Amino acid sequence: MNDVLRYHTRFSPEEFDAQYNLRAGRPDYEQTVIPGWLEKSATARETLDATLDIRYGKGEKQKIDVFRCGDVDAPTLIYFHGGYWQRGDKAIYSFIATPFVADGVNVVVMGYDLCPAVTITQISEQAREAVAYVWHNAAELGVNQDRITVMGHSAGGHITQMMMATDWPSFDAKLPTDLVKAGIPVSPLSYLEPVRLTEALNAGIRMDAAEAEAESPMTNHPPLTNAGQMVVVGGAETDEFHRQAQMYVDKFATAARQVELYVVPNVDHFDELNVLVDPTSPFFTKTRAILG
Repeated sequence: MNDVLRYHTRFSPEEFDAQYNLRAGRPDYEQTVIPGWLEKSATARETLDATLDIRYGKGEKQKIDVFRCGDVDAPTLIYFHGGYWQRGDKAIYSFIATPFVADGVNVVVMGYDLCPAVTITQISEQAREAVAYVWHNAAELGVNQDRITVMGHSAGGHITQMMMATDWPSFDAKLPTDLVKAGIPVSPLSYLEPVRLTEALNAGIRMDAAEAEAESPMTNHPPLTNAGQMVVVGGAETDEFHRQAQMYVDKFATAARQVELYVVPNVDHFDELNVLVDPTSPFFTKTRAILG
């Protein structure tokens, strides 16, 4: 880990911004990317068998949306959205459910409160509350508690890694150790110190050095089971996002725990989600295979 620390401390704030402030590299983000997702998400909510805004905690955004495929025994995919822990809403990402529901998967899209109203530490705790809620209430939700996979993008990738590192019986004595059967962190933030040093981003997160260390999967939250993982990164993403993904794979893959790296060819941080929801894409096919 010392090599990782030395690597990150040699960058200036401006260089960190170039690597991590990804919206700056997509001037069409507000005009094209988000409107496209919103349109597809509205269609998903209107056309799929969905129950929306189910409260799992006391926070304003502590709600989940459930999209059902019609088979209560089907795999359950819990999805955590991105936005650097300070932006976004689950309603933007309903579109993720569409191809999976069509292919026999029940999908839960999680909402969570955002920084700076809460901390990253509190967001991780809210995610645990959401996963525990789905497990406890699976029958009422119409999903399978024994086939849960977690998946998230960007900040949601970090949340996914934190779920893989959760000691579920310690969180709730009724929960099984192997509650989560697989994880798919997409463009995850596995090591938080460089994000803290990115001034434009951390102005909204307000993460200090202690929290960056405490909430980094690389330094404090290894996977606690041998559940398989597929760590994903876009081929056209910045060097730092490739490093964030690779370092996690290198550290936590073992003979007993399969942690593979999948590079989605020729796409950036945002377009990789558009590839994910293309049911003809290898990304979708590989994800579907992991769900079982």
